[in-house]
Amino acid sequence: MFLSSPVMCAYQRTQQGTEAKKGLQFFLQMLCCSKMIQKTRVQTERICIMLTGKTIILGVTGGIAAYKAANLASLLKKQHADVHVIMTKNAMEFITPLTFETLTVNKCLTDTFDRNFKFEVEHVELAKKADLAIIAPATANVCAKLAHGLADDMLTTTLLACQCPHIIAPAMNTRMYENPITQDNLHLLEHYGFTIIEPASGLLACGDSGKGKFPDEGLILEYILRAIAYPKDLAGKKILVTAGPTQEAVDPVRYLTNHSTGKMGYALARMAMLRGADVTLVTGETSLTPPPFVNTVHIKSAHDLFEAVTSRSEEQDIIIKAAAVADYRPAVVSDEKVKKSDGDLSLALERTEDTLSYLGAHKRPGQLLCGFAMETSQLEERARGKLERKNLDLIAANNLKVAGAGFGTDTNVITLIDKQQTRHLEQMSKEAAAMEILTVLRDMMK
Repeated sequence: MFLSSPVMCAYQRTQQGTEAKKGLQFFLQMLCCSKMIQKTRVQTERICIMLTGKTIILGVTGGIAAYKAANLASLLKKQHADVHVIMTKNAMEFITPLTFETLTVNKCLTDTFDRNFKFEVEHVELAKKADLAIIAPATANVCAKLAHGLADDMLTTTLLACQCPHIIAPAMNTRMYENPITQDNLHLLEHYGFTIIEPASGLLACGDSGKGKFPDEGLILEYILRAIAYPKDLAGKKILVTAGPTQEAVDPVRYLTNHSTGKMGYALARMAMLRGADVTLVTGETSLTPPPFVNTVHIKSAHDLFEAVTSRSEEQDIIIKAAAVADYRPAVVSDEKVKKSDGDLSLALERTEDTLSYLGAHKRPGQLLCGFAMETSQLEERARGKLERKNLDLIAANNLKVAGAGFGTDTNVITLIDKQQTRHLEQMSKEAAAMEILTVLRDMMK
């Protein structure tokens, strides 16, 4: 059995404890069976560090999903957050405080009347410095308490003292979740400013099937990042991003396409969302999962993209064309599979719609248009020509032959060109490059 070092450390230490610490062993077994450890490692290697200097309160209540909170705590620590876990008495029946103390390197709070304390009122001091508070999992009981202002343990007293963003991730039996009383309590929490993460659907631990499963930890992390990762300097702005390749049909079996993976466009959409923008992502076929909290429009061909973008362009403040759009398509698309023969095959091609030129010609006052240019030579000269020819405000250019700037990589090497200046960016992650592009566009709007 392979375990990451923090989790292995927790496991080894709990073997020396009492019978009550068997909850951690159960947690580890569940992780191994579901391959959650491997999944978590892959996820965290691909995301930027966004929670440095942030203090997060993680409340854990007494449901079977309590063991999954350890995985969430680990994700938050890998984002360099300062994580403080508060457990209810019933939560300790499922997983031990030692687990969270090992993962967070902070004392796990359990008792409102703990005599081993500093002079400060502990729950008040923690509430003052918290940037965000989340309860995951949240039982029907704790939702009811908070909705009606009850504070009878360390978790509820701390949450009521917090003035930071609050997130609730309910996890319970389907019938409990769908009970009108529970739903009324959740609506009341929303009224008071809590963000509610809707539980997942599927087979529950009790054997029932339906809504009530603990949400995916990666999704919970996205809720947290959206809330506090970055200042909302793009709030109120509508941004449309195109991403991925287009597919131009030859027949029902074959199509013409390119090597674009969509990573750059998806990074732009995600970063714009995290900075508060109302984002629309128009994407070709990719293997990527669209970012949450983004309006995603799926297309296939260059014509599909033209229709999707132009029908939405008027209301956008910023349009970023990161998609790799086919310049040509077959002039005739066969209704039947084209059979091979002994001789060569020639395809007659015709130009596709030039979406970027259309946008430049119909750009409304105050609207910003950013294009991309991938070249193999004469990068700046050709990119600046495209900027002027298509009436762009900014163009992000990269050279396919430069290491770290090609298709399918997690990095990019970009030159940003506008009408006044040229900025050469060093090799960086595509999410970091997206942040640079968005910052330049934000400054242009001032």
